[in-house]
Amino acid sequence: MMEAKDGLRTVVGLMSGTSMDGIDAALLRTDGRDRVEALDFLTIPYDDGFRARLRGCLGRIGDSRGTVAEVERELTDAHAATVRRLLDQAGVAAAEVELIGFHGHTIHHDPDRRLTRQIGDGARLAAATGIAVVDDFRSADVAAGGQGAPLVPLFHRALAHGLPRPLAVLNIGGVANVSWIGPESPEGEAEVVACDTGPGNALIDDWVLRHGLGRFDAGGALAAKGRVDDAALAALMAHPYFGRPAPKSLDRDAFDPAPVAALSAEDGTATLTAFTAESVASVVSHLPAAPVRWLVCGGGRHNATLMAMLADRLGVPVEPADTVGWDGDALEAQAFGYLAVRSRLGLPLSLPATTGVPVPMRGGAFHPVP
Repeated sequence: MMEAKDGLRTVVGLMSGTSMDGIDAALLRTDGRDRVEALDFLTIPYDDGFRARLRGCLGRIGDSRGTVAEVERELTDAHAATVRRLLDQAGVAAAEVELIGFHGHTIHHDPDRRLTRQIGDGARLAAATGIAVVDDFRSADVAAGGQGAPLVPLFHRALAHGLPRPLAVLNIGGVANVSWIGPESPEGEAEVVACDTGPGNALIDDWVLRHGLGRFDAGGALAAKGRVDDAALAALMAHPYFGRPAPKSLDRDAFDPAPVAALSAEDGTATLTAFTAESVASVVSHLPAAPVRWLVCGGGRHNATLMAMLADRLGVPVEPADTVGWDGDALEAQAFGYLAVRSRLGLPLSLPATTGVPVPMRGGAFHPVP
C-alpha cells in the first residue's frame, strides 16, 4: 500500500447485515491502527423482492451456481451503485479512494465445522467502481479454528480511547455481539474480549413479518404492548450456547422460536425482545470483569423497549453509541473499511480473545482494479 503523508487512507466500508435491511456504506480515513476519521455515511434499503431472493440463499453453502450466483451478482451490483451514491453525496472522486472493504452477505456460518460463506464478488466490485477491494474477511480465521466473528472488536478498541473502562460496545444487528475493552496497558494496548451474545433483531423481525405487521418492531412499540411469557423465555434461554465461554459465535438462524409460537403477536414480540436482552445479560459472567458502561450501536438501539430491558438487566448505564459522538448506524460499515486497511498492512484482523483463533490472524482477499 502506498503510504499516505499523514498515515491515513481514504476508504469505503460496506456492510450487508444479518437483518437484511439493506446496504450500509461509510466513507472514512484511517491508518488501520488507532486513528479513525468518519467522513460520510449512507444506507440504501433493499427492495422487498431482492430481500426475499436474498433470504432464499440462506444456508445454501454448497450452491455456487443458479440462484445464489444470480443473487450474488445482483448484490455486488447494488453495492457498486451504493458506492457511487456515497461518493457523489460526499463530493469525493473515486480516484481519491484507495480501498473498499466489502463484507458481502453471510448466507451460512458454522465455524464448528470450519464453514462460513459470504456472497459478493470482490473482483466484479473493483471493476465496477474503479477502486481496489478487500473482501473475504472471515475465511482465514474459520479455517484456522476461530469463530470468524465478531470482527469489529479491534475497530471498537481504536474508537474507545479516553472512555471509562471496562467498557462494553454492543452491536445489535440480526445477531448481537459485544466487544469488552479493558484498561489500557502501559504500552497503550487494551485487552479486548468479544463474542456473539445471542439473537439481536432477527427473531423479532421475522416474527413481526410473519404476522403481517411490517418488517420490524418500530421503536419497540409492539413489544411494549405485550407481556413477557416467563416460561417461553426460560425455554429459549435453555439453549446450550449461553453456557459456553467467550469467544463464541452463531448463525442468524441458530435459535428455534417454537416456544413463542402459541403467543399473541404482542406477547411474542415482548418475549423475543426479552430474549435478546436476557442473552446479553447472560454474557457478563463470561467477561473478565463487569463493564461499567454499555454503548449500543446497530439498529437495535432504536428499540426503546429493548434498551429499557437491557438497562434493567445490566444495572449500569446503557446508552446509544451516539452519546459519545459515534454514528451508531455507521460503525459496522466503518469497521470493514478499517479492517481492509489492516489487511493490506498485514496486521491481524482477529485475536485469540475475540474469535478463539489460535494466534492473531490476518485475513482478507485483495482485488486490484483490472
